[in-house]
Amino acid sequence: MSLRINLDNIAIVLHRPRYPENIGAAARAACNMGIRRLIVVSPRDCDLTRVLKMATHFAADIVEAMEVFEDLEEALAPFQYVVGTTARVGSRRPTISDPGKLAEGLIPISQDNLIAIVFGPENWGLTNAELRLCHALVTIPTGEFASLNVAQAVMILSYEILLASRQDDPHFTPRLATRQELEAMYKQLRETFVNINFINAENPDYWMGHIRRFFSRVDMCARDVRMIRGICRQI
Repeated sequence: MSLRINLDNIAIVLHRPRYPENIGAAARAACNMGIRRLIVVSPRDCDLTRVLKMATHFAADIVEAMEVFEDLEEALAPFQYVVGTTARVGSRRPTISDPGKLAEGLIPISQDNLIAIVFGPENWGLTNAELRLCHALVTIPTGEFASLNVAQAVMILSYEILLASRQDDPHFTPRLATRQELEAMYKQLRETFVNINFINAENPDYWMGHIRRFFSRVDMCARDVRMIRGICRQI
């Protein structure tokens, strides 16, 4: 079976944007590339007049349907796959440095799963704690100056996703566990591991980072999460 990326299952998530003009420009960029869902989390200023001025009338309907949350984890709860964007890389931040490759990998996932592409604040980006909510991280290759305007970053990622929407892929990915289901599993794993002295109770989040990275390499289905939580209950 030949598959193409399902743009209806893709959402752009702006976390703590500082300027309403950037929200509007990001909405317009997403609209240009066929992505219609925009989520804004804890914006510093969401003056709709300034947002709509940059979005123009072409993306006005995206702004009108825009979802606003105060908490990132709550905003991501219904999504089965989350991609975080970051300019900072390191051994603890294994990232995909080819947005096109990332977009191709989203083709099978997008068939039956909601995908969020998350962009951090303009001044510092996503924190380590926020990146832990992501299944995959992507960075946009640049020259010496790595900082991009958030709307520019949205345009580049959305463009690569649009290109992938025109490609065929023979693979299929079943419905994955939602972010909410995964976070409940991680909470239960954390409690279980502390109780059996598998991880250090003084700094459990450090050790859970390794566990999260391990599971992020696996496409976790809802039934997998239920099985792991069942094992925790038995322990």
